[in-house]
Amino acid sequence: MEKVGLLYEGKAKKVWTTTDKELLIVDYKDDATAFNGLKKGTIESKGIINNRVSNHLMKVLEAKDIPTHLVEEISDRETIVRKVEIIPLEVIVRNIAAGSLSKRLGLEEGTKLNKAVLEYCYKNDDLGDPMINQYHVYALGLATQDELDIIASYSFQINDVLSKYLSKVNIELIDFKVEFGRTSSGEIILADEISPDTCRFWDTVTKEKLDKDRFRRDLGNVEDAYHEILKRLLGE
Repeated sequence: MEKVGLLYEGKAKKVWTTTDKELLIVDYKDDATAFNGLKKGTIESKGIINNRVSNHLMKVLEAKDIPTHLVEEISDRETIVRKVEIIPLEVIVRNIAAGSLSKRLGLEEGTKLNKAVLEYCYKNDDLGDPMINQYHVYALGLATQDELDIIASYSFQINDVLSKYLSKVNIELIDFKVEFGRTSSGEIILADEISPDTCRFWDTVTKEKLDKDRFRRDLGNVEDAYHEILKRLLGE
Protein backbone atom coordinates (compact mmCIF):
# COMPACT_ATOMS: atom_id res chain seq x y z
CA MET A 1 0.00 0.00 0.00
CA GLU A 2 1.32 3.46 -0.93
CA LYS A 3 0.44 7.12 -0.42
CA VAL A 4 -1.49 8.65 -3.31
CA GLY A 5 -2.12 12.27 -2.38
CA LEU A 6 -2.47 14.73 0.49
CA LEU A 7 -6.12 14.69 1.57
CA TYR A 8 -5.90 17.16 4.44
CA GLU A 9 -3.35 19.08 6.48
CA GLY A 10 -4.41 20.31 9.89
CA LYS A 11 -2.71 21.93 12.83
CA ALA A 12 -1.13 18.70 14.08
CA LYS A 13 -1.39 16.12 11.30
CA LYS A 14 -1.29 15.42 7.59
CA VAL A 15 -3.69 12.84 6.18
CA TRP A 16 -2.86 10.99 2.97
CA THR A 17 -5.02 8.90 0.67
CA THR A 18 -3.62 5.51 -0.28
CA THR A 19 -3.97 2.86 -2.96
CA ASP A 20 -6.63 1.29 -0.70
CA LYS A 21 -9.74 3.47 -0.83
CA GLU A 22 -10.81 2.37 2.66
CA LEU A 23 -7.50 3.27 4.33
CA LEU A 24 -5.59 6.50 5.02
CA ILE A 25 -2.14 7.31 6.38
CA VAL A 26 -1.89 9.85 9.20
CA ASP A 27 1.42 11.70 9.57
CA TYR A 28 1.90 13.47 12.92
CA LYS A 29 3.66 16.86 12.94
CA ASP A 30 5.71 18.69 15.59
CA ASP A 31 3.72 21.90 15.04
CA ALA A 32 1.86 23.15 18.08
CA THR A 33 -1.04 25.59 18.21
CA ALA A 34 -3.30 26.93 20.93
CA PHE A 35 -6.28 29.28 21.28
CA ASN A 36 -7.72 28.35 17.86
CA GLY A 37 -4.39 28.90 16.13
CA LEU A 38 -3.57 32.29 17.67
CA LYS A 39 -0.50 30.84 19.38
CA LYS A 40 1.89 28.80 17.28
CA GLY A 41 5.14 26.98 17.94
CA THR A 42 6.99 23.69 17.69
CA ILE A 43 7.38 20.94 20.27
CA GLU A 44 10.35 18.73 19.42
CA SER A 45 9.37 15.07 18.83
CA LYS A 46 5.70 15.83 19.56
CA GLY A 47 4.59 14.07 16.40
CA ILE A 48 6.46 10.91 17.32
CA ILE A 49 5.17 10.90 20.89
CA ASN A 50 1.55 11.63 19.95
CA ASN A 51 1.60 8.90 17.30
CA ARG A 52 2.98 6.30 19.71
CA VAL A 53 0.83 7.34 22.69
CA SER A 54 -2.41 7.61 20.70
CA ASN A 55 -1.95 4.20 19.10
CA HIS A 56 -1.12 2.65 22.46
CA LEU A 57 -4.22 4.08 24.14
CA MET A 58 -6.44 3.10 21.22
CA LYS A 59 -5.24 -0.49 21.57
CA VAL A 60 -6.20 -0.30 25.25
CA LEU A 61 -9.70 0.84 24.22
CA GLU A 62 -10.00 -1.77 21.45
CA ALA A 63 -9.32 -4.45 24.08
CA LYS A 64 -12.42 -3.14 25.90
CA ASP A 65 -14.59 -3.37 22.75
CA ILE A 66 -14.49 0.32 21.86
CA PRO A 67 -13.96 0.48 18.07
CA THR A 68 -11.29 2.85 16.72
CA HIS A 69 -9.86 3.80 13.34
CA LEU A 70 -6.45 2.30 14.18
CA VAL A 71 -5.10 -0.25 11.71
CA GLU A 72 -1.30 -0.29 11.95
CA GLU A 73 1.59 1.92 13.06
CA ILE A 74 4.06 1.97 10.17
CA SER A 75 6.72 4.41 11.41
CA ASP A 76 7.50 6.70 14.33
CA ARG A 77 5.22 9.37 12.86
CA GLU A 78 2.86 7.48 10.54
CA THR A 79 -0.13 5.23 11.12
CA ILE A 80 -2.57 3.50 8.79
CA VAL A 81 -6.18 4.20 9.81
CA ARG A 82 -9.62 3.33 8.55
CA LYS A 83 -11.17 6.03 6.39
CA VAL A 84 -14.14 7.70 8.05
CA GLU A 85 -16.39 10.68 7.56
CA ILE A 86 -15.51 12.78 10.58
CA ILE A 87 -18.55 14.00 12.50
CA PRO A 88 -17.83 17.73 13.04
CA LEU A 89 -18.03 17.57 16.82
CA GLU A 90 -15.38 17.91 19.49
CA VAL A 91 -16.60 15.64 22.27
CA ILE A 92 -15.19 16.68 25.65
CA VAL A 93 -15.36 14.72 28.89
CA ARG A 94 -14.35 16.46 32.12
CA ASN A 95 -13.63 14.87 35.49
CA ILE A 96 -11.91 17.77 37.24
CA ALA A 97 -12.38 21.50 36.66
CA ALA A 98 -9.65 23.00 34.51
CA GLY A 99 -9.23 25.37 31.59
CA SER A 100 -12.37 26.90 30.13
CA LEU A 101 -14.70 25.04 32.52
CA SER A 102 -13.05 26.72 35.51
CA LYS A 103 -13.54 30.14 33.91
CA ARG A 104 -17.12 29.52 32.79
CA LEU A 105 -18.37 28.13 36.09
CA GLY A 106 -16.12 29.98 38.51
CA LEU A 107 -14.59 26.78 39.82
CA GLU A 108 -11.06 26.66 41.17
CA GLU A 109 -8.84 24.61 38.88
CA GLY A 110 -8.43 21.15 40.36
CA THR A 111 -11.96 20.97 41.81
CA LYS A 112 -13.24 17.42 41.47
CA LEU A 113 -16.64 17.33 39.80
CA ASN A 114 -19.46 15.33 41.40
CA LYS A 115 -20.13 13.68 38.05
CA ALA A 116 -18.25 13.56 34.76
CA VAL A 117 -19.37 16.33 32.39
CA LEU A 118 -19.96 15.71 28.67
CA GLU A 119 -19.73 18.70 26.31
CA TYR A 120 -19.95 19.20 22.55
CA CYS A 121 -18.25 21.83 20.43
CA TYR A 122 -19.02 22.44 16.77
CA LYS A 123 -15.83 21.85 14.77
CA ASN A 124 -15.64 25.08 12.78
CA ASP A 125 -12.45 27.14 12.87
CA ASP A 126 -14.14 30.23 11.42
CA LEU A 127 -16.60 30.25 14.33
CA GLY A 128 -14.01 29.38 16.96
CA ASP A 129 -15.44 25.88 17.66
CA PRO A 130 -18.44 27.12 19.69
CA MET A 131 -19.98 24.97 22.39
CA ILE A 132 -23.35 23.50 21.38
CA ASN A 133 -25.85 21.08 22.90
CA GLN A 134 -27.59 18.02 21.51
CA TYR A 135 -30.46 20.05 20.08
CA HIS A 136 -28.04 22.15 18.04
CA VAL A 137 -26.50 18.89 16.79
CA TYR A 138 -29.88 17.68 15.57
CA ALA A 139 -30.85 21.09 14.15
CA LEU A 140 -27.62 21.33 12.14
CA GLY A 141 -27.91 17.72 10.97
CA LEU A 142 -24.47 16.85 12.35
CA ALA A 143 -25.61 13.51 13.80
CA THR A 144 -28.82 11.62 14.49
CA GLN A 145 -30.10 10.99 17.98
CA ASP A 146 -29.05 7.33 17.74
CA GLU A 147 -25.55 8.35 16.62
CA LEU A 148 -25.22 10.88 19.42
CA ASP A 149 -26.36 8.27 21.95
CA ILE A 150 -23.60 5.96 20.70
CA ILE A 151 -21.04 8.78 20.84
CA ALA A 152 -22.04 9.69 24.42
CA SER A 153 -21.93 6.05 25.52
CA TYR A 154 -18.49 5.48 23.98
CA SER A 155 -17.18 8.74 25.46
CA PHE A 156 -18.11 7.75 29.00
CA GLN A 157 -16.69 4.26 28.43
CA ILE A 158 -13.43 5.79 27.17
CA ASN A 159 -13.32 7.95 30.29
CA ASP A 160 -13.82 4.97 32.57
CA VAL A 161 -11.27 2.73 30.82
CA LEU A 162 -8.55 5.35 30.48
CA SER A 163 -9.00 6.81 33.97
CA LYS A 164 -8.42 3.37 35.49
CA TYR A 165 -5.58 2.51 33.13
CA LEU A 166 -3.71 5.78 33.60
CA SER A 167 -4.06 5.70 37.38
CA LYS A 168 -1.78 2.65 37.39
CA VAL A 169 1.09 4.86 36.20
CA ASN A 170 0.19 7.78 38.47
CA ILE A 171 -1.52 9.86 35.80
CA GLU A 172 -4.83 11.55 36.56
CA LEU A 173 -7.13 12.07 33.57
CA ILE A 174 -8.47 15.59 34.12
CA ASP A 175 -10.37 15.93 30.85
CA PHE A 176 -10.04 14.99 27.19
CA LYS A 177 -11.32 15.76 23.70
CA VAL A 178 -12.18 13.03 21.20
CA GLU A 179 -13.67 12.88 17.73
CA PHE A 180 -15.74 10.21 16.03
CA GLY A 181 -16.39 9.25 12.43
CA ARG A 182 -18.65 7.13 10.27
CA THR A 183 -17.18 4.24 8.29
CA SER A 184 -18.41 3.47 4.78
CA SER A 185 -20.90 1.04 6.38
CA GLY A 186 -22.19 3.73 8.79
CA GLU A 187 -20.51 2.40 11.93
CA ILE A 188 -19.54 5.04 14.49
CA ILE A 189 -15.92 4.64 15.60
CA LEU A 190 -13.34 6.64 17.54
CA ALA A 191 -11.01 8.62 15.24
CA ASP A 192 -8.46 11.46 15.47
CA GLU A 193 -6.06 10.96 18.41
CA ILE A 194 -5.71 10.57 22.18
CA SER A 195 -2.53 12.29 23.30
CA PRO A 196 -1.02 15.04 25.46
CA ASP A 197 -2.36 17.41 22.79
CA THR A 198 -5.98 16.37 23.38
CA CYS A 199 -6.01 15.36 27.05
CA ARG A 200 -5.11 16.98 30.34
CA PHE A 201 -2.77 14.62 32.18
CA TRP A 202 -1.66 15.50 35.73
CA ASP A 203 0.71 13.62 37.97
CA THR A 204 -1.50 11.96 40.58
CA VAL A 205 0.72 13.00 43.51
CA THR A 206 2.34 16.31 42.56
CA LYS A 207 -0.46 17.55 40.23
CA GLU A 208 2.25 18.54 37.74
CA LYS A 209 0.79 19.15 34.29
CA LEU A 210 2.05 16.66 31.70
CA ASP A 211 0.25 17.91 28.61
CA LYS A 212 -0.23 20.75 26.12
CA ASP A 213 -1.15 23.20 28.90
CA ARG A 214 2.59 23.60 29.43
CA PHE A 215 2.73 25.10 25.92
CA ARG A 216 -0.54 27.06 26.21
CA ARG A 217 0.48 28.69 29.49
CA ASP A 218 4.24 29.06 28.89
CA LEU A 219 5.01 26.79 31.85
CA GLY A 220 8.25 25.49 30.35
CA ASN A 221 9.54 21.91 30.14
CA VAL A 222 7.00 21.11 27.42
CA GLU A 223 9.11 18.44 25.69
CA ASP A 224 9.95 16.87 29.06
CA ALA A 225 6.24 16.52 29.89
CA TYR A 226 5.46 14.79 26.59
CA HIS A 227 8.44 12.46 27.01
CA GLU A 228 7.30 11.66 30.56
CA ILE A 229 3.92 10.47 29.23
CA LEU A 230 5.69 8.26 26.68
CA LYS A 231 7.96 6.88 29.38
CA ARG A 232 5.14 6.04 31.77
CA LEU A 233 2.95 4.41 29.13
CA LEU A 234 5.50 2.62 26.96
CA GLY A 235 8.62 2.59 29.12
CA GLU A 236 10.57 4.65 26.56
